[in-house]
Amino acid sequence: MFFNKGIIEQYYNYPMKISVITLFPELFKETLNYSILKRAQEKGLITFNVVNHRDFGIGRHKIVDDRPYGGGVGMVLRSDVLLEAIKKTKENIEGEVVILMDPQGMVYSQKIAEELTKFSHIILVCGHYEGFDERIREFVDMEISLGDFVLTGGEIPAMAIIDSITRLIPGVLKDITATKFESHSEAEGKRILEGPSYTRPEIFEKIKVPQVLLSGDPKKIAQYKKEESIKKTKKNRPDLL
Repeated sequence: MFFNKGIIEQYYNYPMKISVITLFPELFKETLNYSILKRAQEKGLITFNVVNHRDFGIGRHKIVDDRPYGGGVGMVLRSDVLLEAIKKTKENIEGEVVILMDPQGMVYSQKIAEELTKFSHIILVCGHYEGFDERIREFVDMEISLGDFVLTGGEIPAMAIIDSITRLIPGVLKDITATKFESHSEAEGKRILEGPSYTRPEIFEKIKVPQVLLSGDPKKIAQYKKEESIKKTKKNRPDLL
């Protein structure tokens, strides 16, 4: 179970919408308008909405943070300001989910990315400074971390999540099978790494392309790729097995 609300349903209400609440909306202007993300928008499969967190700030200076009770280093994002931003961003539709970008959250994975494609509206909340007022966690559905490390803010994790979700939406990639045979995709009940790939030249620095890949025999090639995938997984990520 990934979400506080319980078992998720499958909505597939395309175009999907992804909203981002951030103190630095300008960071997303270029990222969301290149490559696969741009094509997905042009195909009408996804829309993006970047919300300026500071627009909901308090007073003339649009304050969004304050000193932590009990002392400590840095400033903490206020829960009242952030909740107002979340409320104004929500559309209160089926398949809507609010996700906090936080190093304390669940470590992101391909499996979670696949589950998120089932939602209609995803709201990603980016943190900054010394984090969030703890009480905001009561108003989100999930907390996600990219891994066991800390970044300056949640913008880079949000970009990574947007990209990973978008490419999984049916119709975004030209080849519908493209995401089925790559690292971390599920196959035969397991999630293993993709095997090695080769292209021209046939011989590079005295290293030859494996002969089986030149054989033209689909069955042998498929078996080779499967064996190499397992071999690479055992070497680089034995925890997956």
